[in-house]
Amino acid sequence: MSTTTTHNDLPLHTHKCSRRTTANRVFAVVHSCAILALLYRHALSLLHSTSLTSFLITLTFLVSDSILTFMYSTAQASRMTPIYRKEFPENLKRVVKESDFPALDVFICTADPFKEPPMNVVNTALSVMAYDYPTDKISVYVSDDGGSALTLFAFMEAAKFARRWLPFCRENNIVERCPEAYFETDHSRLPEADKIKIMYQGMKVMVNNVIERGKVGDEYITGERERLAFRKWTDGVTRQDHPTIIQVLLDNSKDRDIADNSMPNLIYFSREKSRTSHHNFKAGALNALLRVSAAMTNAPIVLTLDCDMFSNDPQTPHRVLCYFLDPKIQSELGYVQFPQRFRGIDKSDMYASENRHLFEINPWGMDGVLGPNHVGTGCFFSRRAFFGSPSKFLPPENPQLGPNNVVNKPIQSPEVLELAHHVAACNYEKNSNWGLKIGVRYGSLVEDYFTGYRLQCEGWKSIFCNPDKPAFYGDSPINLIDVLNQTKRWAIGLLEVAFSKYSPITFGIKAIGPLMGLAYCQYAFWFIWSIPIITYAFLPQLALFNGLTIFPTVSEPWFLLYVFVFLGAYGEDLLDFYSTGVTFQKWWSDQRMWLIRGLSSFLFGATEFFFKSFGIATLGFNVTSKVLDEDQSKRYEQGSMEFGVPSPLFVPLTTAAIVNLAAFAWGHVEVFRGRNGLEGLLMQMLIAGFGIVNCIPIYEGIIRSDKGKIPTKITLVSSFIAFALYAAAYVTLRN
Repeated sequence: MSTTTTHNDLPLHTHKCSRRTTANRVFAVVHSCAILALLYRHALSLLHSTSLTSFLITLTFLVSDSILTFMYSTAQASRMTPIYRKEFPENLKRVVKESDFPALDVFICTADPFKEPPMNVVNTALSVMAYDYPTDKISVYVSDDGGSALTLFAFMEAAKFARRWLPFCRENNIVERCPEAYFETDHSRLPEADKIKIMYQGMKVMVNNVIERGKVGDEYITGERERLAFRKWTDGVTRQDHPTIIQVLLDNSKDRDIADNSMPNLIYFSREKSRTSHHNFKAGALNALLRVSAAMTNAPIVLTLDCDMFSNDPQTPHRVLCYFLDPKIQSELGYVQFPQRFRGIDKSDMYASENRHLFEINPWGMDGVLGPNHVGTGCFFSRRAFFGSPSKFLPPENPQLGPNNVVNKPIQSPEVLELAHHVAACNYEKNSNWGLKIGVRYGSLVEDYFTGYRLQCEGWKSIFCNPDKPAFYGDSPINLIDVLNQTKRWAIGLLEVAFSKYSPITFGIKAIGPLMGLAYCQYAFWFIWSIPIITYAFLPQLALFNGLTIFPTVSEPWFLLYVFVFLGAYGEDLLDFYSTGVTFQKWWSDQRMWLIRGLSSFLFGATEFFFKSFGIATLGFNVTSKVLDEDQSKRYEQGSMEFGVPSPLFVPLTTAAIVNLAAFAWGHVEVFRGRNGLEGLLMQMLIAGFGIVNCIPIYEGIIRSDKGKIPTKITLVSSFIAFALYAAAYVTLRN
């Protein structure tokens, strides 16, 4: 046990090593020996191949199992030194005066009011504005990359509502400070709550009406200040081409709530965009936010949030300060990362939205070395971390944007606003270090992963903060196509890192050591999972259909080796999940979705990346929709996987489902006919049976009649491909 204390001997945080550490290391050695023995068998079989067919089959399995071995080693890297942390925010005020708390800038990014409903963004902003933190030290910046007047209108209404919501939360010690989440609970104990709810529902109806109409009508504009703000949207303003828009909606030096308390700063911001300038997606928006916030408030701590990731605990900043105010780690601490948690997930988590490996299991392991990777939201950064290494400060081109600059003018002063508009220009970053050496890093669609990785390579450390009460909650996709498109986008972004000069397998291992380098490789090489998954989804089944034995028989010792390797890997994974407190059902959904991603997202992501590398046109970046469809919601609650659209991503999934079912059935025919004994075909039948069990939602999608079914054209195309595979296998394997 390690304890960090202050001069008063009051602990701010502690950490302890996992009790499974020794067992993890011992098992890793034993399991690795078994895997190496398996690869040895493949090598022997390859050397003694008697035909071209057997040579190619053995070579395919050797390559696939070698990839699995590499990915297994990357997974073990985060199992070697897992640690668990605990904070003591109740001790904070005994050590540091509240007046000495550092200021906090909050960045909330949105891009499309039709895919990311403004009321979701409003709820996120209100939840952090209501933090138990000095209001004069909180500034909330809403970056609207779509430059939409609809989003600005929503926040104008939110600013009015905040004047009542914030004092209501603080006076009644409300824990759920996201209005939507609070009013879904039993709030009848507070008489005033009903009045607040009526106000909230009125605001929600008004905003949704404006979104539905697609414009802000004159009847909704109540003052000259609002009218002037909306005049900025001229006929030439589009999502891809618009000037910088900065609107201060709340100014803590002027605005007061109904209890006469100062309000946090609330700033609507949309950076300048031009069709002739590359805007670098979300990374570009975050860098513009860093510069604009530096000009206006320049808080030393920055919180980044997705538009739908609301605060679930008003004490969260106090937990963060338990680390940032610790003098022993302060100088090298780059960021404190919280796990992503999601509300409204069905009991089985059919789409594996919780992503326990990404958001909890792996960060625990990485936290024992240099700290977790950045996962895009729920992260508190030291502003200093964006400007060079801990030992070497890299100043920005304008000293006023540096992390140590003190802004001593009001945020609405002409000088401050002039600088903010200047640094938000679309061509401001030309010939500068922004995105290359300072700020959020460019070069990958997954700017969060890449930036966290680069910061750690520069010498910064991070902390994984995972309190019992989740700090943030978000919304997850409720249909398969959104899940797969999101994962495909991640896979492309990770490939951009894997094949760059900063690849974790080369640059990373040198810069941050083998354990952290391999831990980052686990993400960077996600796409490579598609090779062994496709191999085991099709090759044993096609061989089975042709009565060809390609695995050891039950009586051979090698059979037990295969069983041990398989059960060992799955058993270890199951124990990891149990350590996070999830059910067997959720673990099963996670491993099933991993196979589904391997046959779709990873495969198509890799294909799109390599096409793009060779200059072949591909689809662009898409925002994951946060809009909830009522029919989809009902099917989701019933546990039905949502397909609905004729996406190419579904073709390999449906093909694999058909091939495995047909092979499993034909294997029984072969056994009953006596052509091949069960002993020789058992391994292949087990693999096909395993595939069938994992494909149950796909079979249901084929035979369903609702709108969420697999489209008929996808089933027909997949059936044709399956037949073509059988024909090709028959010709190849029989000769």
